[in-house]
Amino acid sequence: MTDTVTMVGARSGRRMPLELQAWTDDATALERDLVLSLPHPVLDVGCGPGRIAAALAARGVPALGIDASPSAVRAARRAGAVALCRSVFDPLPREGAWGAALLFDGNVGIGGDPRRLLRRVRSLLRPGGVALVEVEPPGHPSVRDRVRLCDGSGGAGPWFPWAWVGADAIDDLARASGFAGCTSSRHEGRWFARLHASKGAALT
Repeated sequence: MTDTVTMVGARSGRRMPLELQAWTDDATALERDLVLSLPHPVLDVGCGPGRIAAALAARGVPALGIDASPSAVRAARRAGAVALCRSVFDPLPREGAWGAALLFDGNVGIGGDPRRLLRRVRSLLRPGGVALVEVEPPGHPSVRDRVRLCDGSGGAGPWFPWAWVGADAIDDLARASGFAGCTSSRHEGRWFARLHASKGAALT
């Protein structure tokens, strides 16, 4: 694919340009500040080429990136991250003992069912853990769809399930997924929600 890639929704017709350069660049100062404040160890779900997991590793923070793409995992390892080629729904190390989990860059859409995904993430966290989730700005509807990636030359990849979650909906979704609640905030034009796992037993 070229450097211009657009995610296109089958039912919604939504078209979302993806900034590949940002996806492959090093973690930004904002991202480093956000993740370095989280409890350890940190699980980066859908880590891609590992920019966040590598930034954590460079600071000596115990972290693991997971991604279903073998090429992404190879790139993450080259960047210095510890990474596994694994779906978040596969068996994972330290289940129920992670201090924090990351769903950046819209990865709350993985699998097209945010409630199922967040319930799985909650089960991976220890009591009192945190999920840091990047969401759509307020006013953007939550949408479940099938999408594919289209490049600037007319090429298109296969359809796969995806979802978008708005900041207005994340609190109810978090509670329905087993979290005690969440707080949302805006940073440099991006919206993030911190989902707080209760101090009781992790979900199974």
